[in-house]
Amino acid sequence: MFTGLVQAVGRVEACQENSDGGVRLDLTTPAWADRPSPGDSIAIDGCCLTVVDSTAVGEDQFRLSFDVVQQTLQKTTLGGFGPGRRVNLERAATPETLLGGHLVQGHVDSLAEVVQVQESPGNVRLHLRVVADVAELIVPQGSITIDGVSLTVADVAGDRFQVALIPKTLEWTNLSDRSVGDRVNIESDILLRSVRQLMAARGILPAVDS
Repeated sequence: MFTGLVQAVGRVEACQENSDGGVRLDLTTPAWADRPSPGDSIAIDGCCLTVVDSTAVGEDQFRLSFDVVQQTLQKTTLGGFGPGRRVNLERAATPETLLGGHLVQGHVDSLAEVVQVQESPGNVRLHLRVVADVAELIVPQGSITIDGVSLTVADVAGDRFQVALIPKTLEWTNLSDRSVGDRVNIESDILLRSVRQLMAARGILPAVDS
């Protein structure tokens, strides 16, 4: 479980294909107070992955490795990762973690496309388009996770929605890198998903394809 508050921005160093169609993802990150260990969960652009190797690089960086399966590559932006890409990182929450964002599982629902980047004094507004099944789980003033960042939905119209990015969000995450045509990982609010699934199970709403 995560909170959607990015703790560091790392950089992809290598993506090496393996024999089963997945990849070994290597990245560097600014050093945390304690180095992640193999078996730890880290959200990378909102996708929960397990550390398989961890080494210190000098005094101020860690190099982390992850195995990414083919299904994850197909369903998330990780399939398009390459060396040099900046990625949002968050370690799994603990009982002592402050819940400053909202409950995030690290399970990407869908990809969304950036259709407009609207700059104004004090913030940047992203306009995004999603598939219908996910759009119905996005509500004004509700929570949404975009590339691992917990955000508040500013507006919804059909299959499109908007979020406002304040200067600190642009400074502390990689969302400042996004431009029109880019795809981002989307995770809807777990509470809305749970209600939607329960209503579908009882025949009140049509089932949602996974």
